[in-house]
Amino acid sequence: MNETITATGLPPAFPDHTQLPEEDGTFVKNFQEHPQSIILTDSIGQVVERLHPNGQYAIGQDCGIYWRETDPPERGAEAPDWFYVPNVPATLDGFRRSYVLWREHMAPFIALEFASGNGDEERDRTPLAVAADGTTTKPGKFWVYERIIRIPYYGIYEMRTGNLEVYHLIDFGYRRMEANERGHYPIPVLDVELGLWQGSYQNQELLWLRWWDSQGNLLLTGSEQVEIERARVEQAERKAEQAERKAEQAERKVAQLADRLRAMGIDPDAED
Repeated sequence: MNETITATGLPPAFPDHTQLPEEDGTFVKNFQEHPQSIILTDSIGQVVERLHPNGQYAIGQDCGIYWRETDPPERGAEAPDWFYVPNVPATLDGFRRSYVLWREHMAPFIALEFASGNGDEERDRTPLAVAADGTTTKPGKFWVYERIIRIPYYGIYEMRTGNLEVYHLIDFGYRRMEANERGHYPIPVLDVELGLWQGSYQNQELLWLRWWDSQGNLLLTGSEQVEIERARVEQAERKAEQAERKAEQAERKVAQLADRLRAMGIDPDAED
């Protein structure tokens, strides 16, 4: 008896980050977004390196998070201005084009949006809807982060007004957090606080979104640490110079006293 085996086709594999678009043709909306991302990444480096000594973490800046397959593909992605994902490699085969949720399965722990407008886009709770003809309504960012990707912490910073909102995922939904006595929002797992800092960074005097430790100490960028260390060295050098001058003055006074004693016929070097 001969058995005929019919080949059955398998569905195509879900695409990975090398097969998906890395941009959607839009551009950064203001000059502050890029330095704002940098100051967050730079200053939290020591924290995440301590939490992940094996280097297993990724930080994305205006990079796509793909959460579903669509046509075109970029309709199935959201691109937070800044996000951190624990326990995943920083790169895949040496680089990353995007973060593909169905490939790595680990949701970002925190996502931050820098709203150029009034924040309506970042607060959009429109759910994903499929019409009878198969067309879909693009869901809002807030809904995707809360209901699908389920990011534990979500922050919306309106850069024009200085308004900051932070949400925590509790009981399957986002709950807006209350600031502590310092005006910061604690992120206990990271042992940090998120808040606003007025100052100059990259030649821009602005209200910046920044990190503090749980004791309220500002987490410094690399350049700030270098500047503080330079100031400490200069202060130590000034103290050393002052001490040297005082020692020289003391030696001169001793020499002057010895000259007076000699003028009086007393040998200051004579032994008793």
